[in-house]
Amino acid sequence: VTVLDPHVSTRGEMGHVILTVLGMVAQMERRFIKERQREGIERAKSKGIYKGGKRRIDRDEVLKLRKAGKTVSAIARKVGCSRMQVYRIIDAIRC
Repeated sequence: VTVLDPHVSTRGEMGHVILTVLGMVAQMERRFIKERQREGIERAKSKGIYKGGKRRIDRDEVLKLRKAGKTVSAIARKVGCSRMQVYRIIDAIRC
């Protein structure tokens, strides 16, 4: 990392200390952002506003196609997902 301001040097021991402190501040700020986001989601859930993401894959369609004898690859192409996602849906029903 090179700082363009001539009064701040990132070389040497002092530069290492500055970069370490800035990295710690960035990590701390990221934690604060996540915490505020979590609190907002919990507040929205308690009001019934936030219900999570929508399911992108029709699980019933996957299972119907599987019972009809379609291959995993054919199912994945039809519903627009990966084969691994199809396997996960099938395995979840078995358990």
